[in-house]
Amino acid sequence: MFPARSPQAASAFGGGQAPRPVYRELLPVTAGKGAIGVLAGTLWMGLFGLLATSARGYLWWTIIAALLAWPVLAVLTRFGDRAVAVGAAVSTGFGLAIAGLVVALGTFAGEWMLW
Repeated sequence: MFPARSPQAASAFGGGQAPRPVYRELLPVTAGKGAIGVLAGTLWMGLFGLLATSARGYLWWTIIAALLAWPVLAVLTRFGDRAVAVGAAVSTGFGLAIAGLVVALGTFAGEWMLW
């Protein structure tokens, strides 16, 4: 982070103190970057889903994809673009929620799909 502008001269009411500097983000969060993250996460989950040959395989590949994506997204959040990381986390979380819903529906139907 770096100052967006230099501090202005002290005002007559400020008691002679310079105002605090204003900082701005290097990579500001925007909707476009979030949408890119959603697209990237959707592609990631979709590519892993295409590896499956059955519902059980789809569930396991979805779980593996989410477990591989989340540490990468945590690093991207810390050191990279937070908007892309949030978008990708939303889409991977949504994909994992769909897999959880499939497991829940299968369990209610009398079949545990993960084993």
